[in-house]
Amino acid sequence: MNERHGAPWLAPLCWGILLVGGCLLMRFLEAPLRLVEPDSRAVVFERVDLLTLLGRHLLVVSVAALLSVVVGVGAAIAVTREKGRDFLPLVAQVASMGQTFPPVAVLALAVPVLGFGTVPIIVALMLYGLLPVVRNTLAGIEGIDPAVREAARGMGMTSRQILRQVELPLASPVIVAGIRTSVTINIATAALGATVGASNLGEPIIAGIVNGNTAYIVQGAVLIALLALTVDSLFGWLAPGHTG
Repeated sequence: MNERHGAPWLAPLCWGILLVGGCLLMRFLEAPLRLVEPDSRAVVFERVDLLTLLGRHLLVVSVAALLSVVVGVGAAIAVTREKGRDFLPLVAQVASMGQTFPPVAVLALAVPVLGFGTVPIIVALMLYGLLPVVRNTLAGIEGIDPAVREAARGMGMTSRQILRQVELPLASPVIVAGIRTSVTINIATAALGATVGASNLGEPIIAGIVNGNTAYIVQGAVLIALLALTVDSLFGWLAPGHTG
């Protein structure tokens, strides 16, 4: 069914309200959380304001996504040009390697060089998010009918004009789908940043694991899931030509 039918903004709005409401009203949910963790003294995570953690989580994912898009789309465009075609297999393999390395391993390697905090998780998320962006950009550009390019050349368009006015607009639905996948995956993966000192929605989960508090884990997991659903539904609404 086309996500643009009916009220296309309804799904992201509903998920967004649940997400923000969950951050603001979590303290009033002590009773149901006590059912999950009846023996703990505290069941509501109050070490850091949840809305603050949400903002930090969004910032980390956004910066990593921006870097993945700039690097991934740029590299894919470069290797689809005549001068760069010899490097196409190499770029595809390098992007694939970013997902073969577990994010935890990337963090372990990055911390000694970059230190604790936000920067290592941004690096890990950027590498982890490259594959869908590169793969979909290559598929989108390579999937364009050669006759379309020939027609554009016949109209006197330069290579840059063909890229900007023909190839990228036609490939944009596939490219955006790759970005959507990359961002949605990284929303969950970003929680690992809490293990190296990055402040985000992974904090309640890590605190719950360390202290044996299932209620903390539930809070972090539910908020991250709501964030992923909000962002994914936003992409579904805004993506060019998307049908769901």
